[in-house]
Amino acid sequence: MKPIRLPEPPSPTMGVPEIFEGGANSIVRRAVVIGNGFTGSENQSIGLIRALGLSDNCSLYRVTRPRGGINEWLHWLPVSLHKKLDYVLRQLYIYWRLLTPARRKKLAALPSENGFSVGLSTVLEADVKQIVNMARETYEKDGPLLVVASGRDTISIASSIKRLASQNVFVVQIQHPRSHLNRFDLVITPHHDYYPMTPQAREQVPRFLWKWITPREPPDEHVVLTVGALHQIDFAALRVAASTWHDEFAPLPKPLLVVNIGGPTSCCRYGTDLAKQLTVNLLGVLDSCGSVRISFSNRTPAKVSNIVIKEIGNTPKVYIWDGEEPNPHMGHLAWADAFVITADSVSMISEACSTGKPVYIMGSERCTWKLSDFHKCLGERGVVRPFTGSEDISESWSYPPLNDTAEAARRVHEALAERGLRLRP
Repeated sequence: MKPIRLPEPPSPTMGVPEIFEGGANSIVRRAVVIGNGFTGSENQSIGLIRALGLSDNCSLYRVTRPRGGINEWLHWLPVSLHKKLDYVLRQLYIYWRLLTPARRKKLAALPSENGFSVGLSTVLEADVKQIVNMARETYEKDGPLLVVASGRDTISIASSIKRLASQNVFVVQIQHPRSHLNRFDLVITPHHDYYPMTPQAREQVPRFLWKWITPREPPDEHVVLTVGALHQIDFAALRVAASTWHDEFAPLPKPLLVVNIGGPTSCCRYGTDLAKQLTVNLLGVLDSCGSVRISFSNRTPAKVSNIVIKEIGNTPKVYIWDGEEPNPHMGHLAWADAFVITADSVSMISEACSTGKPVYIMGSERCTWKLSDFHKCLGERGVVRPFTGSEDISESWSYPPLNDTAEAARRVHEALAERGLRLRP
């Protein structure tokens, strides 16, 4: 598989020639991101790489799973086992079709992966052997390789790279891998991932299940704790977005309220009832808004978006993004005066809370388990407030913005220094 080149402009390097600064093999100049195809996970890795200043020399590899049909029920399996099982099922399916030629026209083809017919040889995936060989063969010339991975499906890939090329790589795993933290050089994970160890969590789970719930040990020196998710939003990114989207957003009446609607999850269940309450609350604050911009995510159920569109889609102050490119998300972050966000998305909330602007949360009372702990933490910090429909959007309030990505990058610098490594100047 050819790595996907991340579209970041090159940045100039300055400083003393590396030969006088400890040798080329102590300088980290390049990075690899191991992704899982999900924007939320990959955005965290790319955000960290950007904060470390390596986005101009970074490649993205993806771990892919079979998609469609019964595969949607098999995502709990390890990736390697899932692919082998998918291969066996496909061979059985082909054999069955050969035995029943009369029914061939009536049978639909098995769903394919990434638009191609699926076989083990056609799956685009992160190849451990290829990355390990690249890290070893280019080590003398290019120095150590920084590997950043995020998401459950990337754990085995990242840990294998660390095991096979430990002297040539520095591996960072984002999100808790649930066990064996020593398989990575550094783990970056939100504080609420450790909620299962709290007394409140133990009260919610029968004692005989405790040994099956992870993590089971407190964070050690391998772990960097954050409040929310990592991302690519910082002052420089917002400044560029403000310029890019100036012509569309500058003329809008102020204050501008941006509404981001996600979708229900296992820890935050909701449906049309929340959509109806959200529209009522938005109508309640409409008089204090100059403009309202609403966006749905790809997880938003049609029954939720349909209610919002029906109830307030024709209101003069309201504009609902139709999902067509370009995506105005960065423009929204740069130009909004306040945000309303559904409680299900840690990523969307973390990005908005990095701006220092008012963030109102809709539906946090519906969150359970570690997601409820995330909202409790934000509330105690004064970073978010519940959205009730009685707010005056023209009255602003502020807080110390979340700075998780920059703090995580600082900790990576420290961990590299402990290995005798440093990032290029």
